Amino acid sequence: MRRLFTALADLCAVVVFAFIGRMNHDEGLTVQGVFSTAWPFVLGGAIGWSLAYLYAHMRADHGSPYPFRPERVVPDGVLIWVGAVAVGMVLRHQFHQGVAFSFIIVATIVLGLFLLGWRAARVTALRRRAVTA
Repeated sequence: MRRLFTALADLCAVVVFAFIGRMNHDEGLTVQGVFSTAWPFVLGGAIGWSLAYLYAHMRADHGSPYPFRPERVVPDGVLIWVGAVAVGMVLRHQFHQGVAFSFIIVATIVLGLFLLGWRAARVTALRRRAVTA
C-alpha cells in the first residue's frame, strides 16, 4: 500500500508540474495538453523507480541489506527525480517538444521540490509523531 501511495504521489507531482507549466505559458489546460507535457516526465519517473529498485537489489546482492523504499528521500527519491528529469528531457528532445536550457534548470528545480519535497515533509511528520508518542 505504501508503494502505491508513493507512486500516486509522484504521478500527482509530475502532473501538477505540467499543469503549472502550461498555465504559466498560456498553453491551454486541456487533458490532452497536460498529458502531452507530463508524459515524458512520468515515463522518466517510472524509469527512476526502476533504477532505485535495481540499486536496492544490487546492494542486497553484495551483502548490504538495503530494502527498496521509494518513499525515502535518499537514495530512492533522488534516483526517481534524476530519472524523471533526465529521461524526460531526452524524450522531449526526441519528440521536438523543446528543451531550452532555462527550461532544464526550472524543471530540475521544480521537479526536485515536488518529488523530494513531499518525501521530506513525510519524514519530518514521522519524526515529529515519534517524538510526541
